[in-house]
Amino acid sequence: MDKLEKAIEALRNGKPIMVYDSSSREDEVDLVYYAGAINPDKIYILRTLAGGLICYATIEDVTRKLGIPFGDEIYSMIPSLRPLTTKRLSYGDRPAFTIWVNHVNATTGIRDRDRALTILALHKVTTLVSQGKVEDAKRIFAREFQAPGHVPLLAARDPHLRKGHTELSIILSKMAGLEPSMVFAEMLDKGDRLSVQDAEKLSREKNIPLIDGKTILEAAGL
Repeated sequence: MDKLEKAIEALRNGKPIMVYDSSSREDEVDLVYYAGAINPDKIYILRTLAGGLICYATIEDVTRKLGIPFGDEIYSMIPSLRPLTTKRLSYGDRPAFTIWVNHVNATTGIRDRDRALTILALHKVTTLVSQGKVEDAKRIFAREFQAPGHVPLLAARDPHLRKGHTELSIILSKMAGLEPSMVFAEMLDKGDRLSVQDAEKLSREKNIPLIDGKTILEAAGL
């Protein structure tokens, strides 16, 4: 079984994988789960083994149908904030962020069980949209979420234009036959990102598949 097959099998079984984008982009490894398999224990793993920002990701088609714009689109409508949206980080892409939410039944929003609750509810909404039940999804989204919150909602852009961890994770979800509904966090070290070499060592120690963006994109024909 090759690396791609191992990663897909792990996602289907609710296990984590590691995804490295490329040395020419963020040069980072993210720890990734399928959102439908999230629970408080896995949120704990994301924040302790990875340590970066824990994000929920779906596709732009879902967020557009829910009436959720990208974050830079929201800020660009505020004159005092518009100049901030014209800048880019070193890798040059527009951000995938939309809005940040909590489930209304969360306590503070940040605890492991709170973020698991919010993410599973987002997964439910995404699934409804994917099933064509857009109006049901919109009603549930409006009723069950509060903003701003502690879970950033990301929307994968066209992978021909953006090839970040958001897009790579969504491509993997499709390859696995899963809903476009993923959770990930950057893997960090003291003061910096976790190096690819250290990620490879951790991958072997923890038996977590590690796959790079080039392999994913080539398999997807991109």
